[in-house]
Amino acid sequence: ADIISTVEFNHTGELLATGDKGGRVVIFQREPESKNAPHSQGEYDVYSTFQSHEPEFDYLKSLEIEEKINKIKWLPQQNAAHSLLSTNDKTIKLWKITERDKRPEGYNLKDEEGKLKDLSTVTSLQVPVLKPMDLMVEVSPRRIFANGHTYHINSISVNSDCETYMSADDLRINLWHLAVTDRSFSILDWRPENVKDGTQGMVSRERHWHHCNLFVYSSSKGSLRLCDMRAAALCDKHSKLVPLPDDPAGRTGLPERLSAQSQVAHKHSARHLGSRDCLMTVMVWAQRGGDLPAETDEVHDYLRSKLCSLYENDCIFDKFECAWNGSDSVIMTGAYNNFFRMFDRNTKRDVTLEASRESSKPRAVLKPRRVCVGGKRRRDDISVDSLDFTKKILHTAWHPAENIIAIAATNNLYIFQDKVNSDVH
Repeated sequence: ADIISTVEFNHTGELLATGDKGGRVVIFQREPESKNAPHSQGEYDVYSTFQSHEPEFDYLKSLEIEEKINKIKWLPQQNAAHSLLSTNDKTIKLWKITERDKRPEGYNLKDEEGKLKDLSTVTSLQVPVLKPMDLMVEVSPRRIFANGHTYHINSISVNSDCETYMSADDLRINLWHLAVTDRSFSILDWRPENVKDGTQGMVSRERHWHHCNLFVYSSSKGSLRLCDMRAAALCDKHSKLVPLPDDPAGRTGLPERLSAQSQVAHKHSARHLGSRDCLMTVMVWAQRGGDLPAETDEVHDYLRSKLCSLYENDCIFDKFECAWNGSDSVIMTGAYNNFFRMFDRNTKRDVTLEASRESSKPRAVLKPRRVCVGGKRRRDDISVDSLDFTKKILHTAWHPAENIIAIAATNNLYIFQDKVNSDVH
């Protein structure tokens, strides 16, 4: 139940939220910089924990709805309170997080326990005052958006107008207003007349950073589609189609499954977007470019000889995420054996690092790792035959402004930051 299923920084990076398979949301807050060490970065400590979703049962369909948190998205902060959206397979909830460090005292008609006084005993009037108290973080549900999807919700994203958001399942994308819970508008519907005729589904969807009318979604066959809601109310016709790049060498026996895009991530500048397929590569696409990716990086090409084993143990269906840094120069994604990869688009360098209790000591510098396929082997190299496929990093997040990353490895959360005055990522 405590396996982490999603990780998300808020827009300032001061808060970090994680969701797990038990339906819980844990929020971490960044501590302020110490006066004794002004150049040291503040660490993240637990800020609040609450139960977001409970297990449910759909009696009409005889279907169990598990409480696992699929996605968390923060809303831009409008006042002193924070707001976030969390979703399981069927229900999306809007939560409000507030702080309280003062309490009123000196009521005229209530005693200290909050009970009403006998009016005959009230002989004088007093002005209530606010007195300090220990900080209390209160989390309250503000909206519940239910009954909008027939299939499992796989992604949500808040539009740049801060009033609407989108949710997507395998065959439908819905547009919601944050103030309306009982209805949504279906802007894309891939449902065939006969369910058996369905050959592909939507895997991930991401909105444009600056224009709320634009969004992009990926399919299980590897194609990306850019849609503009100004063209038509129903976005069944895309504005731009980026097809799956050809693999003339035919290096894999499962091309369609490997090409399925597990996630799409827009750059903050919104001129490019990154996509991660279900296993092998990370691709960077130019939004106004051609059909070919501007850049393709192999995440773990050494696994091509292990595809049959990955298929047998269902690892071929793992959905890895990718994340951009704040300056849009580096893209990060996860791998097996608790490895994660970073690709620097400016220097064309890449590095493999490991998130584990053995190698990730506090304040220690991570050493690059290398997987050896055959031939000569260095001292610290790891053989591809010794990789642990049960240890995988599917969920990652990058601080919006600084080089701080959050890595979810099973039920452990690792937070790394770059070394001060160093070229190490």
